[in-house]
Amino acid sequence: MLDAVVVGAGPNGLTAAVELARRGLSVAVFEARDTVGGGARTEELTLPGFRHDPCSAAHPLGINSPAFRDMSLDRYGLEWLHAELPMAHPFPDGSAAVLSRSVAETAASFGPHDAGTYRRLVAPFLPKWDALARDFMALPLTTLPRDPLTLARFGLAGLPPSTWLMRRFRDDRARALFSGLVAHAIAPLGGLGTGAVGLVFALAGHARGWPVARGGSQSISDALTAYLEDLGGAVHTNYEIKRLDDLPPARAYIFDTSPTALARIAGLGSYYERFRYGASVFKLDYALDGPVPWTAKEARSAGTVQVGPGSRDIAAALRAASREGRAPDKPFLITVQPSVMDPSRAPAGKHVFWAYGHVPSGWDGDLTDAVERQLERFAPGFRDRILARATAGPPELAARNANYVGGDIACGAVSGLQLLLRPKLSLSPYTTPHPAVFICSSASPPGPGVHGMSGHNAAKAVWRRIRAS
Repeated sequence: MLDAVVVGAGPNGLTAAVELARRGLSVAVFEARDTVGGGARTEELTLPGFRHDPCSAAHPLGINSPAFRDMSLDRYGLEWLHAELPMAHPFPDGSAAVLSRSVAETAASFGPHDAGTYRRLVAPFLPKWDALARDFMALPLTTLPRDPLTLARFGLAGLPPSTWLMRRFRDDRARALFSGLVAHAIAPLGGLGTGAVGLVFALAGHARGWPVARGGSQSISDALTAYLEDLGGAVHTNYEIKRLDDLPPARAYIFDTSPTALARIAGLGSYYERFRYGASVFKLDYALDGPVPWTAKEARSAGTVQVGPGSRDIAAALRAASREGRAPDKPFLITVQPSVMDPSRAPAGKHVFWAYGHVPSGWDGDLTDAVERQLERFAPGFRDRILARATAGPPELAARNANYVGGDIACGAVSGLQLLLRPKLSLSPYTTPHPAVFICSSASPPGPGVHGMSGHNAAKAVWRRIRAS
């Protein structure tokens, strides 16, 4: 009998498996797809030689993850590559606000009225970032906080809606950039705890940047797999699980799946019936004949570029997708240009680029024209650079990854109490009514992103249960 079986070879499932194997347990992972990776894969989606990340590409949470940092994944080929700027937010006049590794450079890009405000906002947290990140990403508490005072101060700043926090800024340059940071959660800006989302992304950028993985996000998953196998664990692909009886006997079963899939496979009935899935995105992957011709020079040297004229435009786009059930006419775009820092992603002189805009769950329309019109506003001549494109709306995203129910790449709405208390209101979110069944996907705290912390935290719960039996 195995000690633990993990269902799903995404970053969280692989991290959970590694953490348990490091403790000397026998572990096997079963993945329905023919490759490991989940939301961290790399494929040739457009043309030969152009390596795209179908989901995540830039990894501010990955490089800052306490779990990944404890694993020395560089020994297994993971290398983080940085652009000159982690992120830029261009404006129609050709200027841009930036998220730089330097707080001073970031603050200066907002203008004189808001520079000091921004410095005062991040100053209490940045020197204590490592302890804060570990405490914040372990919520709900799996260990005692390392720095409870800083965590409490962060909660006071971040738990109110981001719209409250942004009242501190006088100009829209700072509000627009911060709104874009919050929009990575794919939820309205006025929700509880959204200030914390923006602060986490900003602090992560200042602390260690927003890098990509050399060769693609698949490198993260491959490094975790190689480490697991070195520890004696096994990974089985092309192995779809429909019920627990499809798995070998084990003392614990850990699911890197959506809550609804777990309930179906484990026979938990309506246990997760109140779990809410959120809005989706429409994603485009491009093969380009040259770099994106951004008007703002800062955007040309940034790894991630947020595309939205102002905070009101961003709020309207999120509101349309999340609450009004329609695709926005002028979508807010999150874009990543991996080949700016990793030339291996495309043939010499060519580039890969991706962009997504927010759309309602399950939306089956085509946002391509709206996305490209928005890109042309900030990068005139962009369409002339396109060699090929691959599009994926909610149905295609759900088909690629079963965890993306309705195309929800966050594996659950990141809004309301579900921002922190997911997948249920519980002090033990990784356990289920079945004493041997656990959940470790992005549906569990601390939520979406390629950071492995949901798997790390779930592994602790499994270890405690096995040790007590």
